[in-house]
Amino acid sequence: MKRILATGASLMAIGLMTGCATAPALQAPAPAVQTMEMPRYSAESFFATTSYGLPSGAGHTFGPTSGDLLVTSDLSGVFNAYRLDPETGEKTALTSSTDNAVSALSWFPEDERLLYTSDQGGDELNHVYVRELDGAVRDLTPGDDVKAAFGGWADDGNSFYVMTNERDGKHFDVYRYQTDGYGRSLIYQNDGYQVDAVSGDGRFIALTKNRTSADSDVYVVDRFSGGPEPKLVTPHEGNIAHSAYGFSADNRTLYYSTNESGEFSRAVSYDLATGDREDAFSADWDVNYFGESPSGRYSISIINADASSELELTDTRTGRVVMLNDLPAGEVRNVRFNEDESRIAFILNGDRSPSNIHVADIATGEQMALTDALNPEIDADMLVDGQVVRFASYDGLDIPGILYRPKTASAADPAPALVWVHGGPGGQSRLGYNPTIQHLVNHGYAVYAINNRGSSGYGKTFFHMDDKRHGDVDLKDVVASRDWLAEMDWVDEDRIGVIGGSYGGYMVAAALAFEPEVFDAGINIFGVTNWVRTLESIPPWWESFREALYDEMGDPATDAVRHRAISPLFHAENIVKPLLVVQGANDPRVLQVESDELVEAVRANGVPVEYVLFPDEGHGFRKRENRITASNAYVAFLDEHLK
Repeated sequence: MKRILATGASLMAIGLMTGCATAPALQAPAPAVQTMEMPRYSAESFFATTSYGLPSGAGHTFGPTSGDLLVTSDLSGVFNAYRLDPETGEKTALTSSTDNAVSALSWFPEDERLLYTSDQGGDELNHVYVRELDGAVRDLTPGDDVKAAFGGWADDGNSFYVMTNERDGKHFDVYRYQTDGYGRSLIYQNDGYQVDAVSGDGRFIALTKNRTSADSDVYVVDRFSGGPEPKLVTPHEGNIAHSAYGFSADNRTLYYSTNESGEFSRAVSYDLATGDREDAFSADWDVNYFGESPSGRYSISIINADASSELELTDTRTGRVVMLNDLPAGEVRNVRFNEDESRIAFILNGDRSPSNIHVADIATGEQMALTDALNPEIDADMLVDGQVVRFASYDGLDIPGILYRPKTASAADPAPALVWVHGGPGGQSRLGYNPTIQHLVNHGYAVYAINNRGSSGYGKTFFHMDDKRHGDVDLKDVVASRDWLAEMDWVDEDRIGVIGGSYGGYMVAAALAFEPEVFDAGINIFGVTNWVRTLESIPPWWESFREALYDEMGDPATDAVRHRAISPLFHAENIVKPLLVVQGANDPRVLQVESDELVEAVRANGVPVEYVLFPDEGHGFRKRENRITASNAYVAFLDEHLK
């Protein structure tokens, strides 16, 4: 029997917020040199692997009449919604988009109408749609500049909640939609808060106010007796971060997180009637989530344990932790319950095993996989597991990361290597299946996914070490990781590059511009090159955390000189090493002009520059054909300039 464990991976694009308990620095162990003939798999093979996802916890995953699971998958090459038979694994398409990615949100509680969301070409202006029983589709949130999100179901099943910025592009109001006819009413007009959750009875709305990246508060609106003004739930002094997880099943309790008592966040329960607080769950790592099953019988906790999220499901009546039989290696994610809470659906993911959907009987622990995501052309034994490894950076601080070593790398045949920099800046590289990394490693490139200072998951001190020091202390960590890699006898010290997306893409360009002789090549994937323009052109729907963003990165009204100093575009004449730039034309966070100008400036140096522009993508590549093109471009570029 194995208790439920999970690893979640979340990349915070350019939007920040995240943390240093440090373990002793480790050297990567030297596995036995492989004598086998290593197959080389193409990007097409890796991305023929199918992606699967389950709806958010706010939705209904098990169909009320069929019992079928609602899932999102890119079976067709573009993400669409499917029904998945929990007995046979048979999949039936519910949407048929050939262009815009679809994400399933929920079945209706009484029938199998479908809620889903989609944007247009990656512009992040998601709308909420309903698919009727006859297949007809209706946009519930029309408008050219509207962004909307699903907020969950009312307890009676006759209405649901949607957040939309149609009134004011900067703020998301809350509407209640009726299931019969889709009539709606405004239940909360929001001016300046981040909407986190609506209670099932519609009485309470949980809000977060981000003052800075280190200081935030949780508020509650009591629509029935408290008036429209939010009530402060988390009074405090100093820099303390709070955020709301959600409400209890009986609508009497709000669960929220706080890092008031130490480096890491813990879960607190707040009695909505009395204001009493109690610790709900804590660990030696951040508690990423704490909540309840729909009936309240089971509690769900998730901690971020050294780049791997551990999930525990507990029967609150008995205190028994749910155990599953014969669970393969990997981490459980996204537990979803059927109506009577006798069964769960979940995702299992491992370094060498992409996400598969499983179902399990809670009482017996019997479980089964419904999908087999990995392309059968690929032998999982030929893939590699990531290893959490730390090194001492330039100032002696231990920096964590995940190291992927090619099976063929040895002292006799050292491998070229890449430092992989995550987005954020407050993101985190996590354990779990990554087809791009596996493609690179399979083609002989070692990868070290660094979690430089400023990354989340390692405590609030570590997280804030780079505040207003971006392109400085975090870049020094990246440079130091290159030197550390070069000391390994199985790494070729003369062939080490750097790769990253979003803020990681900025770090690539910054490394080549400010430390031009350190790395031998760089791959910038939709990275910021001009902070002055980027911070002045953030999307309006980021308004609720604009102040926190400026607190971490600096306000363009007062810090423009520093922003210019750390922007690679204004120092592009220093770039002398080969560069690949990859960009989506519809990216609302890092505008195409950022990449256009960098490419033009570096080409003027006579330096080899390649540019891949996707006209139908935004901040991230959602179409399989584009992910294949990008991954092929990475390997081809590296084969030319790093081998």
